[in-house]
Amino acid sequence: MSGLLKNLSVFWNRIQGSLIPFLEKELDSLTEKQQQLVSILEIIRIEDHLPLVWQKEGRPMAERSPIARAFVAKAVYNMNSTRDLLERLHTDSNLRRICGWESIGLIPSESTFSRAFAEFATSQLLVKTHNALIEHTVGKEIISHSSRDSTAIEGCEKPVSKKEKLEVQSEKPVKKKKGRPKNGVEKKVEEPTRLQKQIGMTLEEMINELPKYCDVGGKKDSKGNTMYWHGYKLHLDTIDGCIPVSAILTSASLHDSQVAIPLAAMTAQKITNLYDLMDSAYDMEEIHAHSRSLGHVPLIDNNPRRNVCAKENKEAEAKARKTLNWKFAEDYRYDQRTTAERANSRLKCEFGAEKVKVRGANKVFCHLMLGVVVLAADQLLKLVL
Repeated sequence: MSGLLKNLSVFWNRIQGSLIPFLEKELDSLTEKQQQLVSILEIIRIEDHLPLVWQKEGRPMAERSPIARAFVAKAVYNMNSTRDLLERLHTDSNLRRICGWESIGLIPSESTFSRAFAEFATSQLLVKTHNALIEHTVGKEIISHSSRDSTAIEGCEKPVSKKEKLEVQSEKPVKKKKGRPKNGVEKKVEEPTRLQKQIGMTLEEMINELPKYCDVGGKKDSKGNTMYWHGYKLHLDTIDGCIPVSAILTSASLHDSQVAIPLAAMTAQKITNLYDLMDSAYDMEEIHAHSRSLGHVPLIDNNPRRNVCAKENKEAEAKARKTLNWKFAEDYRYDQRTTAERANSRLKCEFGAEKVKVRGANKVFCHLMLGVVVLAADQLLKLVL
């Protein structure tokens, strides 16, 4: 990654050598957080990805560029709501001018911010910004490890009912005939699984087929206790350096393995990596095969599932290795999967993933992608510090 470090060093020197000193002459002395915000805004250039809007009639729209920069500031400062952001803009002159408003009277109302956010969600502004950031930084690099994992996202809306789920699904379940099938007349036709269907799909078809409504999900923690939540799941591919490169939002109830192939296909379009690191939830033959078809080496924790004997053998082997203090080379590589857990932790604790106040999959994903973009930019800048 020498080329990446060289480019980031040049970028960082430009920020520290000219941009920050210029802003400190124009504004009051910048705090450490404000310097972080300025650096992130400069590297992501979110205003470059705003759609062009041609308005013929009516009252002129509020400029979207400062609003987009303000939403980035909301993620950087980990604010609870848009109302908190507006209050901060009215009291912090440095933050207001960094976003692009010279006076308080130019700051739009809360309803304007809400309409602008809906536009950003519809146009996938943050997805485009994130894709451009990854392409211009790590897109041409050869990455060693890509770690795949999901995290629970608490929603602020009511989970859909079973009836509503059936209405949302494109394919309704076929009713089975009652009774035992006749010998030699009726043959049982097995429906292909989602993973088997995904092999022949395009990336867009795979993503569109995944459920994205709000429902109830459950997941076991490291101690074996099951935690439940209602909302969504954010699935991430994170590379070395704790940089998220791909993200997909689904319903909370969807199993992690169902998103592995589309997530891998999305990542393969952006970067070149050598190893795919996944936990035991992804231990499926189709996922192993798809990873190899991309030219990667899949390192997936073995899942004995309901095989009691295999589970006991796995535990005995792990205990023996620990006693001998011996690991395979693949085990040392698999240890790099902690980057996925650190990325999920930073998203929740620092960049607003635990403070979802919007409803609907599009808006929730837009809110989360704000954090993903900020996290990616912050981790890239940390490589040169």
